[in-house]
Amino acid sequence: MSERLTALSEAGVSIWLDDLSRERIETGNLADLVNSSSVVGVTTNPSIFAAALKDGERYDAEVRDLANSGADVETTVFQLTTGDVRAACDVLKPVFDLTHGVDGRVSIEVSPTLANDTDGTFASAKDLWKAVDRENLLIKIPATTEGAPAITSVLAEGISVNVTLIFGLDRYQGVMEAYVAGLEQARDNGQDLSKIHSVASFFVSRVDTETDKRLEELGADQELFGRAGVANARLAYQAFEKFFSGPRWQALADAGANKQRPLWASTGVKNPDYRDTMYVTDLVVAETVNTMPEKTMQAFADHGEVLGDQVTTQYEDASTTMASLAAAGIDYDDVISVLETEGVDKFVTSWNELLDTVRAQLEGAGGQS
Repeated sequence: MSERLTALSEAGVSIWLDDLSRERIETGNLADLVNSSSVVGVTTNPSIFAAALKDGERYDAEVRDLANSGADVETTVFQLTTGDVRAACDVLKPVFDLTHGVDGRVSIEVSPTLANDTDGTFASAKDLWKAVDRENLLIKIPATTEGAPAITSVLAEGISVNVTLIFGLDRYQGVMEAYVAGLEQARDNGQDLSKIHSVASFFVSRVDTETDKRLEELGADQELFGRAGVANARLAYQAFEKFFSGPRWQALADAGANKQRPLWASTGVKNPDYRDTMYVTDLVVAETVNTMPEKTMQAFADHGEVLGDQVTTQYEDASTTMASLAAAGIDYDDVISVLETEGVDKFVTSWNELLDTVRAQLEGAGGQS
């Protein structure tokens, strides 16, 4: 058991693995990470599945069976990915039971091509929930303008949600509003609110990547580089604390509702000049999730530091940082707009790569394209 990862968990940070493959499941690797590395959840996305299917021979037999049955590409992707997620849910079920549903969660995303389609997102979320058929599933829905009403509608059905691709504070505010509206509808629908859970995936490293690029173009002070992502996330947590208080929330909490925890996503450090654990160490605070690629998790297990609450004690510094960035010429709203657009586009690209990978495998097995 990694002492550093244990300390991180004890500080109130739920460690989720940002990866999944059939090999991890069937070799027992995922179970080992749960037992030895404090892993209590799993997140997936189209890029993760594309990589797993491209390199994984463990899918060959099922692909052949699907090809022989005449399955098309999208049906095959649906079957393969929901199968892996269902199996991962089973591995994480003891954690789910032990934490009363807070952790032990596995996420699967609606097709990114539906990011601007409210009705399509709602229908896809219900299909995925039914197909996986595990209570510890989270349906990932992008935090687009069209995604917000779908999030509310899905929650109203009693389905737990991971809201993804959040970059900016205004968008995050809307996500929390959509969550509470969904809980209120769920309550009115007679749903048991205690069984509905949600996380809000707030992306970190990409904010630094885009901001640093602009700072370099501006010839800005080096002291400002690599600070935007953490400061932005810290201010998001401040918004979380403020939002989940007061009479409106208390009425839902009294009915058994759970807070929508912030999840720090995109925590792999892109710039080799930065500390490789900065998006973990600098965002330690209770009631959060940090979803990490295995490389980041291993780095933290080796030399990461838990220095106590690094978020609620740093609100003033975060505000000062954002003000300094604005003074240097960084247009925060434009940064967020670019990241939101690129975020959806990148997931669509990965989704198409996933479809192409499966198409080639189906054709190789003599199936449909």
